[in-house]
Amino acid sequence: MKILDRYILFTFVKTFLSIFIILMFIFVLQSVWLYIQELAGRDLDFGVILKFLLFVTPSLVTLVLPLSVLLTSIMTFGNFAENYEFAAMKSTGISLQRAMKSLIVFIVFLGITSFLFANYVIPASQFEFRNLRNNIGKLKPAMIIRSGQFNAVGDEINIRVANKHGERDQYLTDVIIHKKEPGRVGNFTVIKAKKGELISSLESPILSLKLSEGNYYSEVVQKDYKKKKREPFVKSFFETYTLNIDLGSLDDVDLDEKGIDNSYQMLNAKELDSSLQELSVNYTKSRTDFGETFIRKANFSPLKDFKVPEADTIQEILLDNYELVDRVAILQTMKTSINNSITSIERRRKIHAVDVKRLSKFEIAIHDKYVLGFSCIVLFFVGAPLGAIIRKGGLGLPIVIGVGLFLTFHFVGIFAKNSAEDGTISAFTASWLSTFITLPIGVYLTYRATTDQGIVDFDPIRLFFQKIFGKKKKEVEDVVEEKIAYTLTEDEEALLDARSINQLKELITTYKEDNYSEAVKHGALDRLAALGITKENLKSQGFL
Repeated sequence: MKILDRYILFTFVKTFLSIFIILMFIFVLQSVWLYIQELAGRDLDFGVILKFLLFVTPSLVTLVLPLSVLLTSIMTFGNFAENYEFAAMKSTGISLQRAMKSLIVFIVFLGITSFLFANYVIPASQFEFRNLRNNIGKLKPAMIIRSGQFNAVGDEINIRVANKHGERDQYLTDVIIHKKEPGRVGNFTVIKAKKGELISSLESPILSLKLSEGNYYSEVVQKDYKKKKREPFVKSFFETYTLNIDLGSLDDVDLDEKGIDNSYQMLNAKELDSSLQELSVNYTKSRTDFGETFIRKANFSPLKDFKVPEADTIQEILLDNYELVDRVAILQTMKTSINNSITSIERRRKIHAVDVKRLSKFEIAIHDKYVLGFSCIVLFFVGAPLGAIIRKGGLGLPIVIGVGLFLTFHFVGIFAKNSAEDGTISAFTASWLSTFITLPIGVYLTYRATTDQGIVDFDPIRLFFQKIFGKKKKEVEDVVEEKIAYTLTEDEEALLDARSINQLKELITTYKEDNYSEAVKHGALDRLAALGITKENLKSQGFL
């Protein structure tokens, strides 16, 4: 490896490690902010808290790593350009791509490592994190219930409390519980109590919630449509009521159909693919079975050579042979049957929507493991040329631009994944959308930086409008500027011919620093004048 490659690589890696550590520290504090008030003051050992934070950290790499690559690229190449190190490289014939050679190898290696990290380390850390939370929840059951908001406890309980107090926060006030029932989609049972007490044991995964002075509400299922329309419910008052909650459901080690939705975070790519295939088969079977069952219950039969009667004759065919009372009964029965069918279809539609969301999450999780590495590579090719173009290093402008780009990149991915969960777009498109959008931006910026151009060249646009709306020059000038005679060597002619508009502008200012003659400056001025860029334009831009 040449000295220049080592210098660029060392500078990049040093900046990258600094930014990565700082961002990781910030994200760790932000991610545990919701838990820190529950962990503090609970008589937990420092080692337990440290393990808790340690198991949270790997999942943050999916955010911190791409952002660190982007910021490091902008800052490193911005420093090179600001300190005229790139100008020195180009004067010796080293292009931007050649300067990026060692870093490209490093970034590709980083992308492969990030995939292995996301595939093996993050699932293992999620497994440990959930088990640790479960154990802390058994030791301190009040931890899983936070004041002022609904908390999911297990698969069937949502609980909200106004306040908690006591030595272990085991005493609750103003308790509201929404309880799900097997076979019914939605919350049909509500329990309210003025007081509550949490009772738990380390030897048992069962958490007992003892409620006092409350009411129990439950909607009643009616098969008769008339009774169902009245929306009946049962209400009862109790002095004490004990509700047992199985905390074992929080420990989602085994994947099954009743597992929580985010269990996919604990699986690697191979396990996710196997689970996804199984879920797909079950989903297809569920839809097929429902369709066959529905047709069988409705007693449908194939229609062969059946001609649909006219609309005004349907009533005569079906009802004219019956008395008025029988007609009303028949129509009422038909209405009830149709409403029951609609209710059944709507319930099944909600169940299928949940299945589709679960399938999408599993498929997105597979793609995310690959997207992490590719996003690092793509963001490097966005940040490196962008830093060379803006020519600013340090923690000022590069941080602002980098964070703005990354937030756009991140939010596009979030919105796409939310759309994929309800089946609006495919999981593949949602996972790769941000990368696909960023890739052409990286190619464009790399081309502009390689050709020593800005992000956008406004000179043609300005000259176009100047020709249309600019003031007309006077036909007769009182003073005619004397043309300066100069002579260029062949090397100087070739130098000027190879320069772009922006490079010619810079050459006018820096020709002495670059050890060029006065003739090179006048040659650059004449070439710019031939392109319609006058000395007045150059003065207004600060080049003269």
